[in-house]
Amino acid sequence: MDLDPVLLSRIQFAFVVSFHIIFPAFTIGLAAWLAVLEAAHLGSGREIYRRIFEFWMKVFAVSFGMGVVTGIVMAFQFGTNWGVLAEKMGSIQGPLLGYEGFTAFMLEATVFGVMLLGRDRVSPRVYLFACCMVALGTMFSSFWIMANNSWMQVPVGHTVVDGRVVPSDWWAIVAGPVMAVRWPHMLLGAFLTTGMCIIATGAWYLLRHVHRAEGQLMLDWGLGLVAVLIPAQLWVGHLTGDYVHRHQPAKFAAIEARWHTEQPAREVLIAWPDEAQERNLLALSVPRLGSFIASGTWDSRELGLTDFPQADRPPVLIPFFAFRLMVGMGLVMLAIAWGGLLLRWRGRLAQARWFLWCAFLSFPSGFVAVLSGWFTAEVGRQPWVVYGLLRTADAVTPSLRGIDVLVSLVGYVLVYAVLMGFGLRYLYKLLRRGPDAPQPLPPGTTPSRPMAVAVEAE
Repeated sequence: MDLDPVLLSRIQFAFVVSFHIIFPAFTIGLAAWLAVLEAAHLGSGREIYRRIFEFWMKVFAVSFGMGVVTGIVMAFQFGTNWGVLAEKMGSIQGPLLGYEGFTAFMLEATVFGVMLLGRDRVSPRVYLFACCMVALGTMFSSFWIMANNSWMQVPVGHTVVDGRVVPSDWWAIVAGPVMAVRWPHMLLGAFLTTGMCIIATGAWYLLRHVHRAEGQLMLDWGLGLVAVLIPAQLWVGHLTGDYVHRHQPAKFAAIEARWHTEQPAREVLIAWPDEAQERNLLALSVPRLGSFIASGTWDSRELGLTDFPQADRPPVLIPFFAFRLMVGMGLVMLAIAWGGLLLRWRGRLAQARWFLWCAFLSFPSGFVAVLSGWFTAEVGRQPWVVYGLLRTADAVTPSLRGIDVLVSLVGYVLVYAVLMGFGLRYLYKLLRRGPDAPQPLPPGTTPSRPMAVAVEAE
């Protein structure tokens, strides 16, 4: 059997990235949530914030550790599987990944020790500062990773010297217009992922009639956060689509399953793309809407895939469905957040068990949206690993054998399956146990803040 090292390397990298990304997508928002909880406790003195903080801190520690372990493997693959990519693009990608390690991960990991073990060893203000630095570190980390990926999507600020790509304008590379929309898009996706998990956890506790005070606070705060952020995410997502439309027209046509140039262009809501026949089966489309979405006018001319050489076309099936899945998850978040706030305003939130079930079952929506968005971006970029500069087929290590990649892929799957199994089992136990119950005061002790006792019981 002929084992294609290019295809297997792509599958391996896709597997490793997909497994890894779910942890940063969760911990970026969770770190910020922990910092907010600590600030709320420091400002109000209410112990309910401390209990919720300590609960989510355990979840964060496990998720952070799993993210670190799965993230380290990704860097190895640039040298083992993608040697030509590392050789030709290393002058740009190497420093970006290095900046991520020194300015973000080191800050994150160093201050995380204070956050994890320093509650009784530093002052409350220093501890809050540590929480904020961990949150900032997670966002810094995503900044450098997104700078690297955004440059691979739309290469800018470089020159080619002796066949190698070298930087000529670092500011354009790390702060160009594409990066300016893709990084906020990723950050908002991470915050929404965390927000939906918080909502689902709060709804789960209310459904089980346990930890009612903590569950109600999680539900209220999570709904408020998602309700504010999801409209912003939809707008930033539209801006992200604009960069694809301008810089990656073949990807845009694949996302839309537009085979032939149209003026005005239809918007294909759903269909089954038939790549062999260059057509859509069972298509449901809206006339002129495609032109409006793409350019803001009702009669613009939009390119089809047949305008591009066969060798330069991306696959259609995955970007087409992944994009619609991402948008669908966004609409689910919008419905849960705004519907929940409406029920809360009417005073019926805790009694609406049907909604609590919907909120609980929506917990994967953020993860699904992030993963499907990455699939859209990465598969839609094909056949390029660095758009317009280096094809994926030319980026693999020349001496790489298919059997070697297959063996390592199977090893990754087995190890990650064990890691995921233990990790998810432990996280489930943490979530099921929930926040620790408030500790009663010793007999004969008078609280220094009498009203705090009454407030904690709510």
